[in-house]
Amino acid sequence: MNDSVDSRELDAADLRILECLQRDAAISNQDLAAKVHVSPATCLRRVKRLEGGGIIEKRIALLSAEKLGAGLSAIVEITLDRQGAEHLAAFEAKVQAEAAVQQCYRVSPGPDFVLILQVQDMPAYHALVQRLFTQDANVRNVKAFFSVFRAKFDPALNLDGVKARA
Repeated sequence: MNDSVDSRELDAADLRILECLQRDAAISNQDLAAKVHVSPATCLRRVKRLEGGGIIEKRIALLSAEKLGAGLSAIVEITLDRQGAEHLAAFEAKVQAEAAVQQCYRVSPGPDFVLILQVQDMPAYHALVQRLFTQDANVRNVKAFFSVFRAKFDPALNLDGVKARA
């Protein structure tokens, strides 16, 4: 079931389900149904539809990087020498294969890419730089910013602007 679901097809119950799931993806179907005021069978059917339609991409657990020894966060801007489609795709494939790269965005204007990295420490960062950037002849410029304090981290989407179908 990979039929795409458009946001215009969502009703108020769907939006309540999405809001609850992005706050706690491990919630049981019974508890979710009670929170959103639908029957468990209806709730399960709606969740399956939202997953199959691509609205829910993935359900995950957010882990503490600091408690697991991966306490260095970096935001890295990358500028390539050549920006042809094949060069951009090759760089994207390279960073997608690297576990320390949590997010990769192709951006404009400015650098070609912005990466969010999570590594153990500075030596691990330097090893990553060697693998991904230094050995790549097409990488022209690397500008890294290291997090000294995270004031906010919330991957939840604000659903206030999504109009529910009547």
